Amino acid sequence: MMNGEVENPVIRVTGLRTLFGQQVVHDGVSFAVNRGEVVGLVGGSGTGKSVLLREIVGLMEPTSGTVEVLGRDTRRVPERERIALQARWGMLFQDGALFSSLTVLENIQVPLKEHTSLSRGLIEEIARIKVAMVGLPPDAGYKYPSQLSGGMRKRAGLARALAMDPEILFLDEPTAGLDPIGANAFDELIGGLRKSLGLTVLMVTHDLDSLYAICDRIAVLVDKKVMVGTMDFLLGQDHPWIHDYFHGPRGRAAGAARG
Repeated sequence: MMNGEVENPVIRVTGLRTLFGQQVVHDGVSFAVNRGEVVGLVGGSGTGKSVLLREIVGLMEPTSGTVEVLGRDTRRVPERERIALQARWGMLFQDGALFSSLTVLENIQVPLKEHTSLSRGLIEEIARIKVAMVGLPPDAGYKYPSQLSGGMRKRAGLARALAMDPEILFLDEPTAGLDPIGANAFDELIGGLRKSLGLTVLMVTHDLDSLYAICDRIAVLVDKKVMVGTMDFLLGQDHPWIHDYFHGPRGRAAGAARG
């Protein structure tokens, strides 16, 4: 079920089915994401939110169904074209997934060295720009991940995700583990980058404040399928999990905070 027009999709999932052995995780998941919008992906424990995200970016293989990103079927493009396609999006994993033996600047340079033939000096300059773009101080670029706070590691991971000037940003629980002030600051950062860079954002989250703050629509994984809509649409649904999630104490508090 879908609420809200999809006019210019850059991500389209159709009839996706995922099985782990005999366990059915997704059974007919279909939804699309418009260019330039922020869509939050939510669901209860075990509904396969992160699995779905990994299937969309090609890190996992669904059992059946199609995933199109930027107009291309990610399961059927030749390897060389798949690599070029993957360079057009960035991914922030929940723990940042930074290389522990590299500094922040060196981490950001990894995709630039892999996908471009730019000079070493230009790559280093781009990396410094990305550090500033995500609100980290210049000296953070010379630190190793273990020397950073959790919030700074997330920003460093985001800087690396933005290294190739992607059109799409995939986020897996971007505010998990952050205190409310840090989470709000990260939401504002994502919202600002979306506007300034024209990004399309698909993010797995359980953070109701994030859903209210920056999401245009929300995709809810329930009953092995997905229901997509605006916050107002979902607030009017009578599905038990959706009602409890959005109308429970945390949902009411998040809604009240946003007026």
